[in-house]
Amino acid sequence: MSRWPGINEWLFSAKTFAAAMLAVYIAFAMGLERPYWAMATVYIVSQPLTGTLRSKSLYRLLGTLIGAAAAVTLVPNLVAAPALLSAALALWTGACLYLALLDRTPRSYVFLLAGYTAGLIGFPAVDTPLAIWDIAVSRVEEIWLGIICATVVGTVVFPRALGPTLSERILAWVGSASSWAEQALGGDVDPGGETAHLRLAADAVELRLLASHLAYDASKWEVATRWVREAQRRMVFMLPLLSSVGDRLTALKAAGGATPELEHLLADLRQWVRAGTPPPRSEAQRLRTAIAQLEVKTDPREGWNAMMRSSLLLRLHELVNVRQDLRDLRRHIETGGGPLRTPLAIPSDRLELMHHDHSLALLSGLAAMLTILLVCGVWIATGWHAGSGSAALASAACCLFAAMDDPTPALKSFLVVAVLSILAVGIGLFAILPVVHDFETLVLALGAFFIPSGLLMAMPPTQALGTALSFVTATLLSLQGAYAADFVTYADGSIAALLGVGAAVVMTALIRSVGAEWSARRLLRTGWRDLASLPDQATPHERNLLAGLLLDRLGLLVPRLATVGAGNDLAAIDVLADLRVGINMIELQRHRDMMPPSVRQTVDTVLSGTARHFAAQVAVGRAEPPAPALLGDIDHALEVTVNTLGGHSRNPLLQLVGIRRALFADAPPYRPARPPPDGEALVETAA
Repeated sequence: MSRWPGINEWLFSAKTFAAAMLAVYIAFAMGLERPYWAMATVYIVSQPLTGTLRSKSLYRLLGTLIGAAAAVTLVPNLVAAPALLSAALALWTGACLYLALLDRTPRSYVFLLAGYTAGLIGFPAVDTPLAIWDIAVSRVEEIWLGIICATVVGTVVFPRALGPTLSERILAWVGSASSWAEQALGGDVDPGGETAHLRLAADAVELRLLASHLAYDASKWEVATRWVREAQRRMVFMLPLLSSVGDRLTALKAAGGATPELEHLLADLRQWVRAGTPPPRSEAQRLRTAIAQLEVKTDPREGWNAMMRSSLLLRLHELVNVRQDLRDLRRHIETGGGPLRTPLAIPSDRLELMHHDHSLALLSGLAAMLTILLVCGVWIATGWHAGSGSAALASAACCLFAAMDDPTPALKSFLVVAVLSILAVGIGLFAILPVVHDFETLVLALGAFFIPSGLLMAMPPTQALGTALSFVTATLLSLQGAYAADFVTYADGSIAALLGVGAAVVMTALIRSVGAEWSARRLLRTGWRDLASLPDQATPHERNLLAGLLLDRLGLLVPRLATVGAGNDLAAIDVLADLRVGINMIELQRHRDMMPPSVRQTVDTVLSGTARHFAAQVAVGRAEPPAPALLGDIDHALEVTVNTLGGHSRNPLLQLVGIRRALFADAPPYRPARPPPDGEALVETAA
């Protein structure tokens, strides 16, 4: 929801403009060829939060250097073959864009800048290939100058640290998760709660990406980066836990299986979860002890309700561990980080998996390549001097919006922004700048336009519009040490800008444009394919790693599901249930070698049947009900496990219960075909 700019927005706009003017002043003083590149770079780099500004700036410095090196290598060697040079620069841009889209961390800016910087330097140097070294050095100096000015001003002048903003968002997330936990522990079903629960998954992924900038922040949180990541991993793990707890308790209450002792424990847990001031750590240990005592009294051999209670108690124990770890980590982060003074209940895991879509990244790279080749073809065929600028802007436009599902609408808006910038530049060049005779007047004249556009940059709903407007206007304005504007050059540059962006719009719409529904189905099928391959894994995934990967995909999926509409079949898919199935499959795999042969055989049958279910969904591209035979296989595995392992059956039994509840939530309760033998069953020796 849009709002009027506040003090933070005004400060950001003023700081960004001050950094731009500082860059221009230094560029004038150094006698740089194109000072406007320094100014335009400031508006590309600037970010409201210091941590994101500094991390992006560092990687942009590296990317610019690599892109300049590519231009210096390619242009002199291929300038005699314009078509081959165009193909080489197009291939370089496409390959760099492919790598940038695969790396969903701040490092992606290295590849992104390396890609289109080569075009920004290389294409304008085609007419003077012998001067490519001087041109490249000059461009690097101008771009680095803009980056350094933006970073210094953003860091020194009223810095806005990332840490407190991240802290507020984590607090809000934990508050929403605690509300869900209270509902789950009470067995309450909120008909509209599923959307909010899925939104938590998307928020957790966003927080991970935001936290990746924390190491560059100018606050005490800078040294606590590792512990923020640990907290984020536990936030991810909490989501399937809460889904499982709510499912088990709802089913238990419906079947009359919630005992008075269990109800008392749940009331204690609800009070502990909702506590505003973190309770002593001893409270968590008291709850763990109470859960363990109730587990001892619960024998899964007594029937379905007992199995459900055992499964619920296991998840409650994990929930206490996760929630207490989050409290410990937050307290530790707020006191300055450093070595952890109290051990975490869940072991730290420095590894994490993220979703990478190679096909879509390759398609984006291909679209950029073909766009550049199209523009270069027009440039070569016509011998148009301004064609180099058109090719350079086309490569930048393709790269800047490639991370979107459908970049076409954003590129169309970019084209509109280019038109507005051309009009603004025309007014500036021929009506305002002719009467500007010193630097102070120049600052006043530019401030009338760039401070309002900086306000647009500062507000999330208009950030893309403000950035594009500022960058394109600064570029087309072409500020020099002395006024030298002429209408022919202005018109040529304007037409080149429109052609470059227009070509990006057309080629992207033809090759790269995909809808949110297409992306959502692709993410779902990728997750189903991973679950279908689990029984074939020689080394099973670690539980937290797979949970993190599936939750990462879930976070990417949620915004897309929100756009497909309630009537779409995608809206009915329970993606958290898929995640719960995956975790239970991993746990069964982890312990299968320790199972007696008869139990192992039935468990393998369940794993294979579950994998076939997900493989069938991959084949048809939509959610399908599992085969009834799979329910029979699960019930048979439950019976064999109870009768073979007796009181030692808790571990595999609870994973089988979890798979049954996730895949067959509406099925009648499990009923054993025959009662278990008296006393402890004879435990077979594992083969």
